Amino acid sequence: MALKTPAEVNAMRPAGKFIASVLSSLRDIAREGMTLKDLDRHAHQMIDAAGAHSVYLGYHPSFGAMPYPGVLCTSVNDAALHGLPSDYVLRDGDVLSIDFAAQVQGWVADSALTFQIGTTTPEATKLIETTERALAAGIAAAKPGGRMGDISEAIGKIGRAGGYGINADFGGHGVGRTMHEDPHVPNLGRARTGLKLNPGLVIAIEPWFMAGGDGYVIDPDGWTIRTADGSIAAHAEHTVAITRDGPVVLTARD
Repeated sequence: MALKTPAEVNAMRPAGKFIASVLSSLRDIAREGMTLKDLDRHAHQMIDAAGAHSVYLGYHPSFGAMPYPGVLCTSVNDAALHGLPSDYVLRDGDVLSIDFAAQVQGWVADSALTFQIGTTTPEATKLIETTERALAAGIAAAKPGGRMGDISEAIGKIGRAGGYGINADFGGHGVGRTMHEDPHVPNLGRARTGLKLNPGLVIAIEPWFMAGGDGYVIDPDGWTIRTADGSIAAHAEHTVAITRDGPVVLTARD
C-alpha cells in the first residue's frame, strides 16, 4: 500500500477530471433504444480523443471467464456490478449503473453512478438516493487519523437504515498507478477499527446496495454480479484522496 505525496495526489487530478467528464457525458446521452455497446463505444471514443488508456479492456483477473471485453461496466436492473457491454437495448424505466476507470498520464481514477432511463419510479429513486447518501457519508468519514471502519460503518448504517441488502465481498479499494491497490474498503464495518487513515491514502469508496437481500450470484461469464433474488441494485463510487485537510474527491462531477 503506497501513500501518495501531495504532488502525486495533484498528478491524479487529470485522471479524476476525465473520469467525471465521461460519466457525465454518458448520463446525458443514455436513452431508451440505445444498446450497452453504444455507450461503450461512446466512452471508447472519448478515451481515444483524450489520449487516455482503458484499464478495463483486456483485464483478466482469476475470477473472469474471459478478458474483459469493454471499457465500461454497464449493469442493468438486477445486475449490480461488472455488467458486460452487450447488445441489450435499454428500455424505459431500466436502472443503469455505469462504472468507469481509466489511466491518464500514468495515474488511474475510478468512479460509478446509477440512474434510471426515462420514467423514474419511487422504488428506484429511493435506492439510488440512499446509495448516493451512503457514498457521501463514507467520504465524510475518510478523515486523516480515522480508521477504515469509520468509512465502512458510515456506509453500512445508511444502507441498513434504508432496508437494503449489503454484501461486503466486493467493495472499494486503493487507487494509484493501477486500478486495484491495497487496501480493501468494505461497505460494512465498525467505527474505530481497521487500518489507520493517513494523509496520502487514495481510495475508491463504492457502496452498492440491493433492494432485496444480501445474496448475489455471478453469471456464467464470470463477471456480471446479480442480486440473488432478482431485486434491483444501485452502485455509486468516487476516487477520494485523504489529505491533511480532509478528504478530496478527485472524480467529482459538476
